[in-house]
Amino acid sequence: MRRGATPGRRLPDGGRLGDVTTPGEVERTLRAELRGEVDFGAAARALVTMDASNYRRVPLGVVAPLDADDVAAALRVCAEAGVPVVPRGGGTSIAGQATGAGVVLDLTRHMNALVSLDPAARTAVVQPGLVLDRLRDAVRPHGLTFGPDPSTHSRCTLGGMIGNNACGAHSVAWGTTADNITELAVTTYAGTAHRIAAGWDGAPAGLRELVGAHLGLLRTGMPPAFSRRISGYGGLDALLPERGVRLAQAFCGSEGTLGVVTEAVVRLVEVPPAPALAVLGYADESAAADAAAGLLPHRPLTVEGMAEDLLGGAAGGAGWESRAVGLPRGRAWLFVEMPDEGGARAVVRGADALDALVVTDPARQRALWRIREDAAGTATRTPDGRMAWPGWEDCAVPPARLGAYLREFRALLAAHGLRGTPYGHFGEGCVHVRIDFDLASAAGVARFRTFSEELADLVVAHGGSLSGEHGDGQARAELLPKMYGPDVIRLFGAYKDVWDPAGGMNPGTLVRPARLDENLRFEVLPATPFAREVARCVGVAKCRTTGAGGPGVMCPSYRATGEEQHSTRGRARLLHEMLAGEIVTGGWRSPEVAEALDLCLGCKGCLSDCPVGVDMASYKSEFLHHHWAGRIRPLAHYTLGGLPGWLRLIHRLRAAGAVNAAARLLPFPVPGLGRERDLPPLAKRPFTRGTVAPEAVSGPGPGVGPVSGAGADPGAGAGAGAGAGAGAGVEPGAGADTGPGRGPAVTLWPDTFTEYLAPEVGHAALVVLRAAGLRVTVPRTGGRICCGLTYLSTGRLDRARTVLRRTLDTLGEVPGPVTVLEPSCAAALRTDLPALLPDDPRAARLAAAVRTVAETLEEYAPAWRPPRLDRPLVGQTHCHQHAVLGDAADRRLRERAGLVGEPAGGCCGLAGNFGFEPGHHEVSVACAEEQLLPSLRAAPPGALVQADGFSCRTQIAQLGGVRARHLVELLAEGLAGAAPDTRP
Repeated sequence: MRRGATPGRRLPDGGRLGDVTTPGEVERTLRAELRGEVDFGAAARALVTMDASNYRRVPLGVVAPLDADDVAAALRVCAEAGVPVVPRGGGTSIAGQATGAGVVLDLTRHMNALVSLDPAARTAVVQPGLVLDRLRDAVRPHGLTFGPDPSTHSRCTLGGMIGNNACGAHSVAWGTTADNITELAVTTYAGTAHRIAAGWDGAPAGLRELVGAHLGLLRTGMPPAFSRRISGYGGLDALLPERGVRLAQAFCGSEGTLGVVTEAVVRLVEVPPAPALAVLGYADESAAADAAAGLLPHRPLTVEGMAEDLLGGAAGGAGWESRAVGLPRGRAWLFVEMPDEGGARAVVRGADALDALVVTDPARQRALWRIREDAAGTATRTPDGRMAWPGWEDCAVPPARLGAYLREFRALLAAHGLRGTPYGHFGEGCVHVRIDFDLASAAGVARFRTFSEELADLVVAHGGSLSGEHGDGQARAELLPKMYGPDVIRLFGAYKDVWDPAGGMNPGTLVRPARLDENLRFEVLPATPFAREVARCVGVAKCRTTGAGGPGVMCPSYRATGEEQHSTRGRARLLHEMLAGEIVTGGWRSPEVAEALDLCLGCKGCLSDCPVGVDMASYKSEFLHHHWAGRIRPLAHYTLGGLPGWLRLIHRLRAAGAVNAAARLLPFPVPGLGRERDLPPLAKRPFTRGTVAPEAVSGPGPGVGPVSGAGADPGAGAGAGAGAGAGAGVEPGAGADTGPGRGPAVTLWPDTFTEYLAPEVGHAALVVLRAAGLRVTVPRTGGRICCGLTYLSTGRLDRARTVLRRTLDTLGEVPGPVTVLEPSCAAALRTDLPALLPDDPRAARLAAAVRTVAETLEEYAPAWRPPRLDRPLVGQTHCHQHAVLGDAADRRLRERAGLVGEPAGGCCGLAGNFGFEPGHHEVSVACAEEQLLPSLRAAPPGALVQADGFSCRTQIAQLGGVRARHLVELLAEGLAGAAPDTRP
């Protein structure tokens, strides 16, 4: 590579490109030298401008090395060009150390293997991109685990943990990452490989001499040691001869500033077979903090603390009840995990707590820990709904000082008019908190700086560490002289220079740092509501979780592809850069954003599973609305996106039979649809046409009529074999009239899917609701009411508003609950309707009236006993039900009906129009293969298959060869005394 004779253009991180060298030449040389991927494109760069911090730096490009040789080659090329390098794992760092202006090394794509495992020696050899949970899954059968366990364990990598010296809840027993590393393979900026462990073997030239010249400073000049002194090169005193010259341990916590870890030998620990959790209640946070240090002689595995403001309500409130977890009395709690129940009970006896309980059930323990692990996201909102940000996430003080520190910390917040919710590792004095800084205005940023300086003084006054486990990055490195003093800071600089004399490794971090109030990610955003929504993503990356199982949905396309751009965070980052306009320059017409959003299924899983409630489905609708404004849209937007109108037209023309025949016989697909799928058949007769006689139409609003009976209409379903539930409607002039129910009045919403594609579900619902004694009315409006879902999913927002206004005009005022059978329609009415029509009070009233069938029965017919089916059950919980509606009432109804088992979590993969659109079939199938299809294959004999969503039932039929039923169909057949049909 050519290099200029004189210093060239300065990069933002302090590096320089040679006068002749250009970014294009760096890219070409990297492509020639490496076997892994090299990407200097706008999308790749945009995806790594930020980590989980408040900071943003724009890189030249991204490299995904294939192995250690690729890492060495990349470092050599960058060193010759004077381009800085930033190693990056899961990108969950909260202080800015995983961002940079040079080349970002993505170590997660290829260098993510568990190289070897030795259970007898309790060690494993890992690559830096291996996710912690994958290591823990592999060693669990041997009764082992990796001791450090940060709350991001499902997506953080071992390399990132080494870089930040991560700790987690169990470090009170098992230590930090540095305590659990025995050997490291490291490659430095010039491409030189080092193998370091204990002793001086593998050390860079000059390190031994540097340490020898500063033994006195290392022995007496460092702050008092305690378990969470993580800041700076805080482990440098591990190089003292009396401590065994532990080179690998000293390297941990260097935040990518010394070199790139390409392999590590880690130490494993035994997992207690039956740990128990003592939950201790205290009058307030200070009392809990004061008590934490006194519990350490019990040798706990964890001592975690939180106060009631983290929970968003009083203890024992609905949020906790929904997880089947109660808390003892108090306004703050310590969770003390012990190796066994006896130890937990001993803690309770010895603790001076207001109230206490011992939890031995693993499921209840998991529910408690889930709240704690999600706190990194839930704490991003204050109780009044304002966003709170990182920056002072993990200060630590000696445990005996924690109570006094927290009292002064709360006072400092109040003095600056700030709010935050402390929680964390009270047994080690480490406090997590996110604070509602205003980082968008000059005055707010100035207050952020002043507060940061005063808080650093407070931490140091208590003998603490500015960072207790996440590293300093840009957020705190500027303030390290307050903690260490000038002599130690100069030693830190010399230590970096021995490892990295050219200064190319992650410059601006730890040594010669950037200012804490520059490179803030908010300063590039316009002051618009959409920008504020996009900025909500703080990058904790729960959407990058890849482990299958559990009820979570987010993010199905990332799980299928493994590509960052198809994660919720990745899409949010691209939208952020689109609004910034520096890298992604196409604005709303950006092809990079369009490509990333193309595989968003609109499942809304992020709305519930993302700790900060990112709603990517809504962001996608907004983007598509602008992206296609004034242009001809893809055909799928007109065919599938306009589905309600097309179905209404087909049935007005009485052409359902002809359309079904054409779909079976014609060799070409419907325009705008993929070729891989058959279209679901249309019903011969719409639901409402077989339900309400024209002369019976009356009621509280236009076109709303009472259901007049429960006679039989064998032809009402989409085909033969619809089961007992298909006979619930009334064909005009046919069937027996049993009269109206005597209970509360409910309105049954005739959604598009029920009306035109699955009327048997509507008829079954009538059977069930009437059997429960409810008086049911069905709006008979000729298909003129609609939730607008298909228009929303294709970004036709103006059309969606028109449809929804027409719906409100047609429907009129509806008394009592509105029971909606299709979960996606119920979710759209409950959340999207009031968001699209915020100034129409009818929208809010209708949204508040929406109920699922199970919610209707539980709320308005609580004494009704469903038929006992007593069968095993599998199937699929609809994504929108999981994310928006909740399924607690459904679970209780199934239990009362004797249905054993739960529908699968995750996403079915069809997601309305998504699975029918060209180019989506492979991802759609991959989503189904994660949980749904395996659960169907593993179903016990005679199991019923439940799926309340029409898309879910279609996916199950087309990929699983099984006929799934809505819950009301199963109940209706039970009421009729018929065995539920399990035929495909």
